[in-house]
Amino acid sequence: MKLFKYGIVLERLKVADTELVRRWRNSDPVRLNMEFREIITPEQQIEWFRSINNLENNYLLIYYQGEKIGLLNDKNVDWEARTSESGLFLGRTEFYSTFVPYLVSVAGIETTFYFLNWNRQFARILRSNTKAIQYNTQLGYRLMDGQENTENQLYELTRDRFEATAKKIRKAVQHLAGDDRQTRLLLEPEDYASGLAQRYESLLKECPVSIQRSETAEGVWYTER
Repeated sequence: MKLFKYGIVLERLKVADTELVRRWRNSDPVRLNMEFREIITPEQQIEWFRSINNLENNYLLIYYQGEKIGLLNDKNVDWEARTSESGLFLGRTEFYSTFVPYLVSVAGIETTFYFLNWNRQFARILRSNTKAIQYNTQLGYRLMDGQENTENQLYELTRDRFEATAKKIRKAVQHLAGDDRQTRLLLEPEDYASGLAQRYESLLKECPVSIQRSETAEGVWYTER
């Protein structure tokens, strides 16, 4: 599965890229902002990949300008309730103080809410990670009730809060992306074999935006008109 929007490409994580993700995850800028801070071994990483390579989790490698730069995820996916828990980290520190994280987040959130007709997303953020809290609240995430004294706090994002809170960010993202604003989703043969494509297609039947379906040698494309 691949998603294209705003100059960002998101590709479902494959086993070949798990070692790269492990190196990113073990780096101090990433590791020290996580609840689990121990160094991850290659064996642990493979075991982790096996545990998340299913329909309840969608871990996506982030490409920017053709380079792999980080990981975006939706885990604990509830296809019936249309909810999931989202997370993001960049392995390339040179992109931290740029607008690239917003390109990634807005592309993912808009696709989730407007293409897949999702109801809400959740995120867990360490109480001490003030930069991540500020970043996510700018997108519309709010701290859920009863989480004030929790170390790894649970935040919630709805479509209405995203639209009300992130207007300026979305406008800036669209300006930076130029003509690359359409959502394009590629469902590959392995996605049909795993059942992931069928899950997506059941949601796309109720897509709130107009889309076009086409078949190529790569797989099945769904493109926002």
